Amino acid sequence: MRTITPVLLLKSLLLALFLSSSVYAHELPEFTQLVEQNRGSIVNISTTQKVARRHPQLPPGVEIPENSPWGEYFRRFGEESEGQEYDATSLGSGFVISSDGYLLTNHHVVKDADEILVRFHNRSEYLAKVIGSDARSDLALLKIDASGLKTVKLGNSSKTKVGEWVMAIGSPFGFEHSVSVGVVSAINRNLPNETYVPFIQTDVAINPGNSGGPLFNTRGEVIGINAQIYSQTGGFMGLSFAIPMDMASDVVAQLKKHGRVTRGWLGVYIQNVDKVLAESFGLKNPKGALVSKVFPKSPASKAGLKPGDVIIEFNGTEISYSSDLPPLVGRTEIDSRAKLIAMRNGESITKYVTIEALPEESGAKKVPEPSSTRNTTLGLEVEKIPPQLREQLELDSGGVLIRKVHPGPAQMAGINPGDILLRIGGKTIKGPSHFRTLVKELPKGKAVSTYLLKQNGQAPLYLAIKIPK
Repeated sequence: MRTITPVLLLKSLLLALFLSSSVYAHELPEFTQLVEQNRGSIVNISTTQKVARRHPQLPPGVEIPENSPWGEYFRRFGEESEGQEYDATSLGSGFVISSDGYLLTNHHVVKDADEILVRFHNRSEYLAKVIGSDARSDLALLKIDASGLKTVKLGNSSKTKVGEWVMAIGSPFGFEHSVSVGVVSAINRNLPNETYVPFIQTDVAINPGNSGGPLFNTRGEVIGINAQIYSQTGGFMGLSFAIPMDMASDVVAQLKKHGRVTRGWLGVYIQNVDKVLAESFGLKNPKGALVSKVFPKSPASKAGLKPGDVIIEFNGTEISYSSDLPPLVGRTEIDSRAKLIAMRNGESITKYVTIEALPEESGAKKVPEPSSTRNTTLGLEVEKIPPQLREQLELDSGGVLIRKVHPGPAQMAGINPGDILLRIGGKTIKGPSHFRTLVKELPKGKAVSTYLLKQNGQAPLYLAIKIPK
């Protein structure tokens, strides 16, 4: 038997440590060459815009004594500065996408700018003009008077995988051409009020000034445009979001050709399907986009879609979450025919929709405060919908107005005072007395769907109520 001495054991451990650290170091990406190859294509963007000066004002009833030194201050800077303007500046990033001077950045970087100055790594500067800007995607196409510029290599963001290494170059807080690296944390991430952008989420350090800069993969391809961060402090907290390059390319093509972006429109309000809603609609698994409203004379209406339909496929692409649908519809060519597969009353249906251009959004309508109430057994107090409110909300007939919500199943489901309840358990509510009848017929111990207009007067919504045994 061979004896292992302490010296031999120590040597073995050191060798194993050296080999493991060498392998680990070999697996880490090397970004120095990528930075050298692309720094000439990345720009710092500074903008200037006119902002009205706010002069100081005294609180009502407060007067400055005649001999007070503050009297001269308010006389000079209060009265004389009224109506004057000053130049406000902001910083961002961008990158060259064609050698003849086209650059890409964020819409919010150049929004309302009177002057846009582009600065390259070699200190050369150019004034840029906006070819087109799109608020929905937060993208802007700029043009400078230059030629023979070095460009970035545009990649295919659809091939991006969670966990892969990525690098950002930008000007955080004005520190030009700063490099930060990290990994992709998630893909197809939807944020509030950002319906049409399936963001790439990363843990790359992004701060104010990075907006509009490129996100590279390890092959040196731009797969995204850094646009937003999630932060409670205003600085980086590990959550950064980039606009996918595939979507950006479509936007750039339209901005370059038309100066604006036209998106496809289906004409529905949709919501996500959770486990309880899936049960109430007779679905085996929670998936798809639940249609909560169909706009009159919209493509969806013409195709025969109805509230309660759950769209599970659009032009051959499966819809797992409701957020999957808007980007697909938005990128669909106007006047083209799209195939929809939806679930209705537990059965699959197929509809063909001719996609139209997205119209302008309309404002929300306010629901006034009701007066009298009636008690129900779900922890709700409801009443007849006043004629004026019915006309304002363009409701034909039926439904009840929720006056109060007490602890119980309805409160747990998310129903609030001021909501308009239209259907429960798949049946249309004709009025308060009919509502009480329907509640008595609800199956005990099961989830039932309710269809209502929320108190903010915006999108209708399906909610599931678990009826106690």
